[in-house]
Amino acid sequence: MAIIHVDGKNKGKVMLYALSTCGWCKKTKALLGELGVEYDYTDVDLLKGAEQDTVVKEIMKWNPESNFPTIVINAKKCIIGFKEDEIREALGK
Repeated sequence: MAIIHVDGKNKGKVMLYALSTCGWCKKTKALLGELGVEYDYTDVDLLKGAEQDTVVKEIMKWNPESNFPTIVINAKKCIIGFKEDEIREALGK
């Protein structure tokens, strides 16, 4: 899977599943950047074939409707959509 790592302050394992064309996904990336948080992300729409299928199955464990953005924090908490206050709270900001 094409995972892109963004350096920053370690606030746990933050994984963002996004779409390259999604405005809310872009806002989420910008917020994480503003917060200076270390995170990984993948643009699901840019994946192909079996790789995309595998990622979608992973997302569906957390978010059965496969809405974007989907943020998974420490494999324990999932935030679906751009919920700025919830993201800030979950990352201790």
